[in-house]
Amino acid sequence: MAVSQTLPANTFTTFQHMQSGRSVLEKHVVGAITLANVINQFEYKTVDDAAMCKGKDTMAQTNETDSADHAYTMGYGEEFQKLLRRRSAELNSSHLLPHLRPGMRLLDVGCGPGTISLGLARAVEPGDLHGIDIEESQIEIARNAATAGGHGNAHFRVGDATCLPFEDSSFDVVHSHALLMHVPGTSSVLAEMMRVLKPDGLISARDMIGASCFIQPPLGDMAAAWQTFTNLIEANGGQPDMGKHLKWHLREAGFEDICASASFESFSSAEDIAFFHGLATGWFLAPDTVAATCKAGLATREQFDEWRRNLDAWRCAPDALSALAWGEVVGRKPDKSGS
Repeated sequence: MAVSQTLPANTFTTFQHMQSGRSVLEKHVVGAITLANVINQFEYKTVDDAAMCKGKDTMAQTNETDSADHAYTMGYGEEFQKLLRRRSAELNSSHLLPHLRPGMRLLDVGCGPGTISLGLARAVEPGDLHGIDIEESQIEIARNAATAGGHGNAHFRVGDATCLPFEDSSFDVVHSHALLMHVPGTSSVLAEMMRVLKPDGLISARDMIGASCFIQPPLGDMAAAWQTFTNLIEANGGQPDMGKHLKWHLREAGFEDICASASFESFSSAEDIAFFHGLATGWFLAPDTVAATCKAGLATREQFDEWRRNLDAWRCAPDALSALAWGEVVGRKPDKSGS
């Protein structure tokens, strides 16, 4: 049974590859951000897909963590939903689109509300797109969007990235966006992706490069705010710079013909600036996140107050600009048949 934990809206938490013997800092952060007696109650849901998982032997060898102990969640508050709605295949999976052909069967792992998925579904039509996500509410949104848009070849279901509910060698392409930096056990997920891919099938991944994200002009000590943001991810066991390590991870997992690239998601127009300001204030500067971060000793309330003032000033700056940095890869599963 895979367990997901949905935090209160606007709570920022990420989990990735928790190793045994966590540091005291990691324990403080995980406790401060996720325990019900510190912030709020959890909503626990179970996903009974383990019985459908065909990679039991692989999982036994590669599952570094018990998925029931960790959660993949950034919270599902309105500001985060706005970010997800801005995403599309054209903007966020442009590295993959040239490789897609009509009739391909594609799996989107961690599909969220399906905003990227539906563009991928168009690219492979009449082939099928299957999207999975651990969060049932996101799957419901994706299904409704597919129905409203007439995407009859798009299918969505709740599922666990570490135990994909599909047969071996059943997809031509497996895609993920902002997934590997958050899910427990990078190698477990990649092993599952490898398993469900057909020989010579394509894998595509895109994840953040936290160290290369920026806000300009960097009023006051905004660099420290960025560092705290990445520290939160890292202290929870995540990998905020996963984007620049994707090529290595794919090679270690046994993929070949790996092509890596990088790109920026920029916020420059007045509308973009207002959006980014709202995202930061409604998420990173949310009271629950501030309380959890301060309790963990990663920042002080005085710092958060200063960051809020600086962010407000940044929004009004005529040369305001911000960007998220991403790394992308496309690789191929080896065809060992010799054909």
